[in-house]
Amino acid sequence: MDKANLRRRILAARAGLSEETLRTSAAATRELLLDQPWVQMAGLVACYWSIGTEPDTHGLILALWKHGATVMLPVQRPDGDLDWAVYDGPDSLAPGPYGIMEPVDERRGVDAIRTASLVIVPALAVDRSTGVRLGRGKGSYDRALARVGPHTPTVALLHEGELLDGVPAEPHDQRVRYVALPGELILLGHP
Repeated sequence: MDKANLRRRILAARAGLSEETLRTSAAATRELLLDQPWVQMAGLVACYWSIGTEPDTHGLILALWKHGATVMLPVQRPDGDLDWAVYDGPDSLAPGPYGIMEPVDERRGVDAIRTASLVIVPALAVDRSTGVRLGRGKGSYDRALARVGPHTPTVALLHEGELLDGVPAEPHDQRVRYVALPGELILLGHP
């Protein structure tokens, strides 16, 4: 299946998820991640503000922030790349150009993600064997992930059924090291 058809299939499946499923999945994923020592010790976390039926990150961001982590969220640049700014509580956000909430704090630049000790990214699907993630198709997170060091944990948040045995890949597609599903954290087997 090509990327466009796979995206359509996954977005249609996500549209059918109930509010209860979305809520319980978010809570399970949040608790699973917060139970990991390497998440608890992460001083600077790059995350994303979820929208729609994406695995919800709002409670996770708040919990990380309340536990003392500095959380950076992306700010969409006109060229499609991601700048980064610090989340400083719910009142520190404002709608960005696409209606996605973004921090109003000072922009730290596209390379700020290099300093993160944990990177949490959105994905529509991830390939179980290679760790290649399927995004929305604009390449913003592929560019951001290309800046992350090889020893920094990168985690894609997924719903059940989105960790697949095959995801179409192109040379620019970046891999993640972990997938967080509701109740299960999986270290992927790629180098």
